[in-house]
Amino acid sequence: MANAAAAPQDGLDQTAADTGLDSVVVRFAGDSGDGMQLTGGQFTLSTALAGNDLATFPDFPAEIRAPQGTLFGVSAFQINFGSRAIHTAGDAPDVLVAMNPAALKTNLAALKPGGLVIADTGAFTKRNLDKAKYDSNPLEDGSLAKFDLLAFDISEKTIEAVKPFGLGNKDALRSKNMWTLGLALWMFDRPREPIHDWLKSKFAKAPDIADANIAALDAGHAYGETAELSGPQGNVFRQLHVDPVESEPGLYRTVTGAEAVSLGLVAGAQLAELPMFFGGYPITPASAILHHLARLKEFGVTTFQAEDEIAAVCAAIGASYAGQLGVTSSSGPGIALKTEAIGLGIMTELPLVIVNSQRGGPSTGLPTKTEQSDLYQAVYGRNGDAPMPVIAARSPSDAFEVAIEACRIAVEYMTPVMLLTDGYIGNAAEPWKVPDPADFAPFPAKFLDTPNAKDADGGDTFLPYQRDEKGARPWVKPGTPGLLHRIGGIEKHETTGNIDYSPDNHQRMTDLRKAKVENIAVPDQEVALGEKTGALAVVGWGSTYGPIHQAVRRSIAKGCSVSHIHVRHIWPLPGNLGELLKGFDHVLVPEMNTGQFKTVLRDQFLVDATPLTKTSGQPFQIAELEAAIAKYFDGIDGNEGGQVAVNEDQLPNLESGHDDGSFRDDVSPQSKETRS
Repeated sequence: MANAAAAPQDGLDQTAADTGLDSVVVRFAGDSGDGMQLTGGQFTLSTALAGNDLATFPDFPAEIRAPQGTLFGVSAFQINFGSRAIHTAGDAPDVLVAMNPAALKTNLAALKPGGLVIADTGAFTKRNLDKAKYDSNPLEDGSLAKFDLLAFDISEKTIEAVKPFGLGNKDALRSKNMWTLGLALWMFDRPREPIHDWLKSKFAKAPDIADANIAALDAGHAYGETAELSGPQGNVFRQLHVDPVESEPGLYRTVTGAEAVSLGLVAGAQLAELPMFFGGYPITPASAILHHLARLKEFGVTTFQAEDEIAAVCAAIGASYAGQLGVTSSSGPGIALKTEAIGLGIMTELPLVIVNSQRGGPSTGLPTKTEQSDLYQAVYGRNGDAPMPVIAARSPSDAFEVAIEACRIAVEYMTPVMLLTDGYIGNAAEPWKVPDPADFAPFPAKFLDTPNAKDADGGDTFLPYQRDEKGARPWVKPGTPGLLHRIGGIEKHETTGNIDYSPDNHQRMTDLRKAKVENIAVPDQEVALGEKTGALAVVGWGSTYGPIHQAVRRSIAKGCSVSHIHVRHIWPLPGNLGELLKGFDHVLVPEMNTGQFKTVLRDQFLVDATPLTKTSGQPFQIAELEAAIAKYFDGIDGNEGGQVAVNEDQLPNLESGHDDGSFRDDVSPQSKETRS
């Protein structure tokens, strides 16, 4: 970043083209209370308005509020933006903004050599250095010599900027993130006005607070503009302008995966011409879906925060029985609690959409970290033979269409459907071209309102489990005259729906439910990048899309015969997938678990798929996948696949540790005790 940020010979401000860069990766890092997620979110907004493509990765501790200044309390937000298509949040940052010593220590190893460190000297006190386990001040001891360093007292400058508003030092320092954001906006030639408007809206009831934050933002911007910042080699830092990406005309907005899922669920209910009922219970990282849907009541959405996970899913099933589209969401631990009720939905054959925002596990596991380890749970994880369609979103914006597809399958086939996202997709953001509603075909729900059969005497009668050509039973609203039927969790007669657990009936009902799901029409699998045959197919699902796509693209450019196949429909699988995979000499399956989708592919298609696994709570990096692909072309047999080595550069690194309850600090809101 030294070359990227240093002024050219003519003294003019630079563009990314001047430096040979078509993208820049910036990471904001600080204490959990420093507002790094908010800072990153607003920088993302300004970047989107500038027309760059982008991808973000918020990363924060699992502790609710770790003690201030500690290594395990660091919160980070990374954004990769550029004038080309961006598919991931980037491997290594070009710029690291470190608000305290702990943020520097836990993130420095990830920074590119020659990258730029921006540090707040006001936070590098003896006390904070001790908490971060520094023996000396890294800003002064020469340990950052291979990086460019901009170190100044952001804390003091923030206090000075907001002094006219009469704030005490503690309150003034809450605006420190806005000062830093102002500097970042200047560095990358971003407008401040959208942030001004956002602050005025956010603090509409406290205009003094809004004005103080605006003053801090403007002060940071002005500092960059006037201070002639210089690095260790005497380079003068100037603005770096990244040109807009070429894109199709249309209406764009940034969207997180949680927002896209929520909007997609609403769109799906609209296309089904149904009101929607959402029953949920707070759990990280799924809670954001409940928050977003609660703001969409005008679209016929009812949201219900239940007392527990079981009540949430049972309420959603009840809503589906009553003629609405029932939806529930959770993460792996909550899905486990919902399992028996999901089986009830499968047995009663009612439409239900279940969103599983996967996180690291098992048990409580890693609530704020990402993983793909609930695939077995989604495909197989119920008592009895209880088949259920499973689909997976590949990116934040893709979650919109996947949510619509989940609603369609649920309504047309009268079945629960599980939609898989994960913590990375749910929290990350990217630009999204808002689609034309006319591009989506409606699938209006059909309710039976008259008898559908004749009895032995030729009179009208109702058979609640008589099936259509898709294997779906009729949907009847309670209270419809003449269509009273039994509902419940004990096995049903194959047509009348009465209790019947005789051996032959149970065999037929098991076969009917299985056949209905297996015969769901899903699109043929396409190749995302590369040829339809070759030496290697890299097969992914879910949020591995971005790093796989970039790694395959780079490998193709090197002359490797490799293709990227990304699967949306996990169960049932696309009908042509087996033959497609057999057209490749090797199949590599990267996933953030111990090889679950690899097992499904081997089971269904008898292909010798090789796993590449990662269960560190962090997404794959492009370089990790590129190295794994290269092993298939190095002439050495038998060294392919396996487990990706732990990357200590990713948060939280081994030295960060966690809050085991033994740390006490007098500035921590967790304790008023004085550390001895």
